[in-house]
Amino acid sequence: MILRISALLLLSVLLSVNTKAQTDPVMKKIVEIGNSDNRSMEHLDILCNRFGGRLIGSDAYENAALWASSKFEEWGMEVVMDEVGELPVGFNRGPWFGKLLAENGMDLHFATPSYTSGTIGVQRGHVLIEPKTEAEFQGMKGALKGAWVLIGGINNGWPIDISVNADHLRDSIKVLNAEIEKTNTKIRQENRNNRGSGEPEKKLMPMVDEPALFYREMVEAGILGIIQSSRTPIRVLYDRKNLSDMTFENLPTTPDIKLDEHQYKLIYQMAEERRYFQLEFDIRNHFKMGPVKYHNVIGVIPGSEFPEEYVIVGGHLDAFDVATGGVDDGSGVTPSMEAARLIMEAGGKPKRTILVTLWAGEEFGLYGSTSWVTRFEADLDKVSNMVNRDGGPEVPVSLTVSAAQMEDFKEIAEVINTINPDFPLELKERTPRPRPERAWGTDSGPFAVKGVPTIGFDLGDPKGYNFSYGEIWHTERDTYNKSIPEYQEHTATATAILVYGLANLDHKLSREGFYIEKVEESDRPVKKEKKRK
Repeated sequence: MILRISALLLLSVLLSVNTKAQTDPVMKKIVEIGNSDNRSMEHLDILCNRFGGRLIGSDAYENAALWASSKFEEWGMEVVMDEVGELPVGFNRGPWFGKLLAENGMDLHFATPSYTSGTIGVQRGHVLIEPKTEAEFQGMKGALKGAWVLIGGINNGWPIDISVNADHLRDSIKVLNAEIEKTNTKIRQENRNNRGSGEPEKKLMPMVDEPALFYREMVEAGILGIIQSSRTPIRVLYDRKNLSDMTFENLPTTPDIKLDEHQYKLIYQMAEERRYFQLEFDIRNHFKMGPVKYHNVIGVIPGSEFPEEYVIVGGHLDAFDVATGGVDDGSGVTPSMEAARLIMEAGGKPKRTILVTLWAGEEFGLYGSTSWVTRFEADLDKVSNMVNRDGGPEVPVSLTVSAAQMEDFKEIAEVINTINPDFPLELKERTPRPRPERAWGTDSGPFAVKGVPTIGFDLGDPKGYNFSYGEIWHTERDTYNKSIPEYQEHTATATAILVYGLANLDHKLSREGFYIEKVEESDRPVKKEKKRK
């Protein structure tokens, strides 16, 4: 009888625990508003189509940061404009146009990396193929003035390195190629002398192929710009090797054009055949005087019981400007913002503080998150969980948590599963793994290195919308229309429930068994040697 009563008591406790989150009026209100008045795509429209690509150092980034802070204030949140750093100059991308002027003329499909030069208005010129040897350069240097030069290699997103170190490397390759050319001259002579002798012809030594090998010399000769072949969709990044040394007095002056590989192939053939034609470009890459400061934008929902403990949620506000950052990371920023609005609109008063953080400079090397973790390292043990969304516009399909965290997440998952039956959420148990020694390539990385749980949703495409992250990643196709509205809206509501649920626990989320901590040699037990018989 005692055993039966105890079992009934246990069952009633479990039922009360399982229904607690579902009966929370704030949770129910979040789901109701999320299903009837979800504004995730409205936020994304403004972010992409009013501001566009948002590199740190640009007016678009600064305007997006001000807008996001104004929305947090409008929703009743506190706002911190958290200064991260500054850049020596700023960059704003304008429109760009190009044409092939010939009997088979066409509009050109191309882009240029950020923080590289535009044209001086509309510039038109003939086309040459770059020289590979000193002899070739000397034979064409008079024709380089006013020319667009086709260089070798395939665009990998980065501009040709124009630093002093790169010049030294090119100089060393020229010396090596000159020696190879001397050897090849001897081989050619031997092959000519041995014709008809029956001896096999010796093969020439390959030259070291370096795109824009005579870059400095060609610039001094007056070229209009360099053109490199690019796979499509075109990916362009920024001049990371030279940006820190830029001033308004030493800005780049030679356009670095990444041209659609199909058009490049045609134009290369025309140049190789020495046909007369011209290319015309108008590239409006604009700089501004620095220093230009940049900030994380942090919206704060203060905790009512544990205000010095935190749940962090967000994504990175910056985005490459060849497109509009609709996915990377508009698909992370805007559901996080909408989650904050839903919590505030539902009257949420979480027990611990929620920080809705829009990180700066993720694309330049996790600048914003690394800065925050470094400055607040002493407080990281107070962070219950860090939720980061930077994986595309897919929908939450599961949460992977440690065994010690499972009970806390069961209640949260139950509420998330009331949002939309089309998107059921599964709880999975995490296998403990070593704590990373280096940050991975998104803003949760610096937190993980310090042992902070970084539990976010595992994503999927259950309705088969054929999304491909590789298609948009840092390319011209990262636009508003690549996000999936019903996935984005569900994500916002699910994120609000996840974050609010974690912030409302009576305890911080357990870290037990989340990482396998590395054992230092000094901490290992000393084995006693067995006595020999």
